[in-house]
Amino acid sequence: MAADNMEAIDFDSEEDDLMDDDALDNNPAPAPRLRSTIAAAAGDGASAATRKTKGRGFRDEPSSSRPLAGRAADFDSLGSDNGPGPLRSIEGWIILVTGVHEEAQEDDLHNAFREFGQVRNLHLNLDRRTGFVKGYALIEYESFEEAQAAIKAMDGTELVTQIINVDWAFINGPVKRRNVRRRSRSPPRRRY
Repeated sequence: MAADNMEAIDFDSEEDDLMDDDALDNNPAPAPRLRSTIAAAAGDGASAATRKTKGRGFRDEPSSSRPLAGRAADFDSLGSDNGPGPLRSIEGWIILVTGVHEEAQEDDLHNAFREFGQVRNLHLNLDRRTGFVKGYALIEYESFEEAQAAIKAMDGTELVTQIINVDWAFINGPVKRRNVRRRSRSPPRRRY
C-alpha cells in the first residue's frame, strides 16, 4: 500500500462519549506512548538496526517507572551468608527423607521423627495412579538443632523394612551425591 493511499484519522477526545471530564482530571499523567515500528520504517526511513522491536510494547520509559526497579532493599531476606550448609525455609527447617517404603504411613514417619522435636509439618506424596508412597517425605522442624539431631540419628536407619536416607531439603553450596549409579554410555538402541 503506498503512502498516498493512506488516510489519516484524527481522534478528538471531546467527541468520545465514554470519557468524561472527571476521569481526565483524576489522572493528570498521560500513559506512555507506544511506538509503531511499521510507521517508523515507512515514515522516516529508519534502518532495522536502530529500531527496538522487543519487549513491553516498545515503550520508551525510564527505568524508574518500572514497578520494582531499584527496590531490592525493600524485600525481606533470610540472611544467608552464601556459604555451604543448610538453608532455612520461610516456615522452618525442612529435612528430606528418601528411600521411604511404598506402603509406609504418615504415622510411621511421625512416630519415628517426633522424638527429636515437635514435627510441625509432614508431607508424604502419594502416586495418583497406584495410591502408594512415591518414596520420599518432607519433614519440618521449628529449630535447627531438632532437624540436625533427626538427620544424624535417622540417616541410614531402617523404617518399614527399608533403609532410609535423611538430609537437608534446602542447602547452599555443592550437592553431595550418595550411591549414584552411572549409566553406561553405549549408543541408544534402534527401534524398527
